[in-house]
Amino acid sequence: FKLIVENPEKPVASGLKVTAVVEYYPDSEEDLQDRLLLLIEEDIVDIPLLGLIPCCYLEIEPEVNFGTVIANGKIISKEISIANHGSSPGTFKLSYDGVVLVNIEPTSGVVEPKTVEMIKVGICTDVPRIIKEVIKVELEGRDCTELWIKAVVVEQVLKVLGVPCGDELKCIHFGSVYFGSSKTEQVSLYNKSPECMDWVAVLEDNAIGGEMGTDLQKSTDAVLQDLSFINRTRDLDVSTLILCIPSQGTLLPYQKSVITLCFSPTKFKRGIGLSDSSAKQDYVLFLRFEAVGSKDGILQTCSDENTPVRMNHPHHMELAVTGSGLPVMLTFNPGPIINFMDCFLGEQADVLCTLRNESESLPITFSFRKTAHFNISPENGKIKKHSTKDVMFSFSPRQTGVFKMKQVVDIIGTGLEENNLQVLKTKSFHQIHLRFIGVCKSKTKNILFKINPGITPMISNPTGQFIPDDTGQCTDIAPVAVLKSTQTEIHTHQINRNYKSDALIAFPNDRSASIRPFERHKKYRTIFTKTERYNYVDPQFSYTDCERLGKAAHKEYYADYIYSLRQRRLQKEATRQFNAYNNSMNIGLKPAEGFISPKISITDFHKEELQLRMPPLDENCLLTSRKLEAIGSKSSAREIWNGLNAVPTSAQEKEDCSLTLTPKQLHQILIGPSTMNFGDVCVYSTSVRRLHIINNLLVHIWVQIEIETDELQQTSPLSQVVPPLSKTYIPVVFETDTLGIFQKSFTYTINNKHTGHTLVIAKAVSVELELSAEELILNPVPGYLAETEFRTTVRVYNRRNHSAEFSWKPVVTDEKTSFSIQPARGFVEACRDLECEVVWHPAFHSAEAGEFNLCVHQGNTIKLKCFAKVILHS
Repeated sequence: FKLIVENPEKPVASGLKVTAVVEYYPDSEEDLQDRLLLLIEEDIVDIPLLGLIPCCYLEIEPEVNFGTVIANGKIISKEISIANHGSSPGTFKLSYDGVVLVNIEPTSGVVEPKTVEMIKVGICTDVPRIIKEVIKVELEGRDCTELWIKAVVVEQVLKVLGVPCGDELKCIHFGSVYFGSSKTEQVSLYNKSPECMDWVAVLEDNAIGGEMGTDLQKSTDAVLQDLSFINRTRDLDVSTLILCIPSQGTLLPYQKSVITLCFSPTKFKRGIGLSDSSAKQDYVLFLRFEAVGSKDGILQTCSDENTPVRMNHPHHMELAVTGSGLPVMLTFNPGPIINFMDCFLGEQADVLCTLRNESESLPITFSFRKTAHFNISPENGKIKKHSTKDVMFSFSPRQTGVFKMKQVVDIIGTGLEENNLQVLKTKSFHQIHLRFIGVCKSKTKNILFKINPGITPMISNPTGQFIPDDTGQCTDIAPVAVLKSTQTEIHTHQINRNYKSDALIAFPNDRSASIRPFERHKKYRTIFTKTERYNYVDPQFSYTDCERLGKAAHKEYYADYIYSLRQRRLQKEATRQFNAYNNSMNIGLKPAEGFISPKISITDFHKEELQLRMPPLDENCLLTSRKLEAIGSKSSAREIWNGLNAVPTSAQEKEDCSLTLTPKQLHQILIGPSTMNFGDVCVYSTSVRRLHIINNLLVHIWVQIEIETDELQQTSPLSQVVPPLSKTYIPVVFETDTLGIFQKSFTYTINNKHTGHTLVIAKAVSVELELSAEELILNPVPGYLAETEFRTTVRVYNRRNHSAEFSWKPVVTDEKTSFSIQPARGFVEACRDLECEVVWHPAFHSAEAGEFNLCVHQGNTIKLKCFAKVILHS
């Protein structure tokens, strides 16, 4: 230390100062200290002096905790900081030699003063495990410290729980249900994982152990008699039997969602000649809940690395669904034709009918529809299982005649609404028809005639002598004559010969009835001369002109009102039919409307073509494994390797690729394999694997790959528009110049909205050659003298993906070698082999053993030992 100061000779006045400079010149790399004495009159102030060498002061976070993550084969990473609080740059170095592969970038470096260096630490979530690894950290100026890497990798678990108990379910028993009706059960879907999950339900209609309409209570012999029924049920669409509402969705971490399962059995017709009146049909189906994008059914590549295959993994939640379908067994005694006794008008005939429920497991709720002239008491009711109920049928005619009426009996149960499948309502799911026959006779009445004492009645009989007692019951309508005389004109007056033929002809004796109100537009004439009759109009009973116009306007108003109601009803029906067919396929038109179906036979089709002709899957129906296989086989058969657009160009492609896909649609898009293992790859070489894309949808999809890793930058194309029901691939190219294990993932997007990832694994190694044998024994060549030469061959194998340059170098010993190898140097192409010839040249004092080193350029070295087998002849 050096003090530079001018001490004042006189006292320092108030407000003035004295400046002293202390200079520090270190001559060694060590910290120094001293003191400076300041004398102020009689006081002494001790000022310490410290001289520190510039150094770094590095600090690092002690732990990287990834928490609980999903084992989905993705590389996850976090950044930690190394801070330098010192005044000089400091170096650091991180080293790890654990079992779990941990990516550290960078592993070493220099941190400038007052700066922070970010270190990226990544782990692979390929298998469930608990990660607790230690990374050794060497910081300049400090002792060796540790960095802990912690993570809990768990499987993405989807569980089915009971409602409301919350226990895990393996099977749902619906019990017995009538054909045509429905029964629902609720379950809870639980996402037991720390990440969101898109799930979908798939009905396994081809699973081992499933039953479709088989009566499990029958014997084996009885079932084998109806083999045709069993064969027919294999091709039935079972997605209508079981409904899962909803059948797809998204669950938040550790969220539960209530799912409604609906069982709606449908009666299948049995073989010809077999009775099915009381046939019971049992069903055993399996419903699989799985996460979209999970490892279940993901694409893997087989040995040729070009053909994708589906691998079935046990990681999925399977729920067994059992139920039985029963027919309605309701009998009527008497029935179904019921004859009533003949009765007269105003009387009533009764028939007592007994209704019997033959079912031993389910009750029946019935309801009789109203029928004219017939009454039923009670009209509705409920019959317990294997019980009876009496119902009174009554015939109360309101007119005479023979009545043959069809009586409809509705069987009431629960069923789904057509427009809203989430709501169960009470409705008629089955009808039974009865036939009522009744006769109503008219009463005959004898009319007694009596002799008229001489007074001529107003209307007399042909003789004019007898009249009936009930003349007051005669009609007051004046008869109108319809006689043959109207067809002749021999009696017609000359002035009336040009009369209009629409005039009515009156009876000769209806003069008294003509004096009454009549219709003004009608005219009456006499029967013979056709003279126009006089008609009296009573102003008290006839309509005036205003009244007639008002009556006509009133009638026209109601006619227009009824016509408007009809038009509105027809418009609603047309709108309903349009909405039913208003989709992307039918575009509002009823399929095949106006076309006449050709008359063709089923033999004109091949079974394979029928299977491939799959309609689009309804959003309300479950996905079935058989449908997915049929659509997948059609897509796999349509392979497109080139000519695809990188971006959507046409209007249809732009519309399709802008859609947001549902989990059910994403489940039908296969992109894989999810783990792409390149195996051993030589440095400075190129290795290619295929990323297969199978589009099982009826729309285009746009797949884009995002690659940030330098080793995969040669991958091309990175974007493709895949047509509907087709299959293609993207070649993934791997190149590296660094030895070691490579484990990173890249992401891809579908329609710029849905993301996925693929894990790439490779082991970068140097070129390496192998020998068919490390020791050779040379024998004399047949046909040659033993003293001439000994020959044999050794094969050099190159099992790596890059050509290897080699050279043979003999091991130098005290004795000169008598062996030679050809070719002495050369190349072995990738995945090929090369045969080299080894020759021993016999001579005096020739060594019978020799060694060669197979030296591979930038590769391994292998030692080959050679021995000559010399046979001495006596």
